[in-house]
Amino acid sequence: MPRTMRVEYPGAIYHVMDRGDRREDIFVDDVDRQDFLKTLAEACQKAGWQVHAYCLMRNHFHTVLETPNANLVEGMRWFLSAYTIRLNHRQKLFGHVFSGRYKALLVDGSGHGYLKTACDYVHLNPARAGLLGKEDRLLAYPWSSFGWYLAAPEHRPRWIRVDRLLGEHGIQQDSPAGRQEFERHMEARRLAEQDEQELKPLRRGWCLGSEEFRQKLLELMEGKLGENHSGELRQETAEQKGNRVIAEELARLGWQESDLASRRKAHPDKLAIALRLRNETTLSIKWIVARVRIGSSKGAKSVLHRWVHGQNKTAAVQPKACAQIEFQSTV
Repeated sequence: MPRTMRVEYPGAIYHVMDRGDRREDIFVDDVDRQDFLKTLAEACQKAGWQVHAYCLMRNHFHTVLETPNANLVEGMRWFLSAYTIRLNHRQKLFGHVFSGRYKALLVDGSGHGYLKTACDYVHLNPARAGLLGKEDRLLAYPWSSFGWYLAAPEHRPRWIRVDRLLGEHGIQQDSPAGRQEFERHMEARRLAEQDEQELKPLRRGWCLGSEEFRQKLLELMEGKLGENHSGELRQETAEQKGNRVIAEELARLGWQESDLASRRKAHPDKLAIALRLRNETTLSIKWIVARVRIGSSKGAKSVLHRWVHGQNKTAAVQPKACAQIEFQSTV
């Protein structure tokens, strides 16, 4: 199956979700749920994690956690293994509990509402799943962190962090009045119609944040993705690198972006940029010719081939841009 690359850096925030093997239950009873939370607390102590939200469902769990020490993979390895061993021992079971690879969606913690979107999604899970009656409060579901947001700080586990989410709800103080305001916000959000476009990145995306946040993540991933990672993600990182190469070449030439459109299709400097992209990225010829503005895919491929082999006598290769470049004929 396609995989999303694990990106780790100090202070990263993730929406982590994992399901039971074959979608089977991951909890047999409430003692298992308590044991899961105890194990999560231990993982937070060992790894220094801070949990902004969690919700335990029948056959899967959600958590939004922050990693001050850039150690998601190491911490999750211990956490999931420890819970599996404890569940199997207590229930006299054996084998896998969780199905394959956990999902870890990166969340923009810049304070512009992305953390709020992720945590609200987690806290509203029981309502969306029909586990609460119309008259029930969200607080009635005991297996989420929502109740801890309404508790006084002295009664709250140390590994639960509430200040950032309260802040994104516009609540400045963790006070009785502030906590009541938070509950009002969430009950109103529960009654409002869910925006499917807002939820789509959480369900199927690999990051939730601004375009600037996305671009920074792609820079971190550049050159590190293999064939076993998502094709969509590999394409995004390749495009990130391609755009960086183009920016470097435009700066070297003293050109503006508009020069790519205004100069002739077979301009030698444009062909040099295209050749560098062919040599240094996995981008298709179709993407390159459209981005550099050198005509159709079929025609551009022919022009590039003739030019590299010296058959186009009117074009001169720029040495700085094309040193050691070899044309590859595969698309």
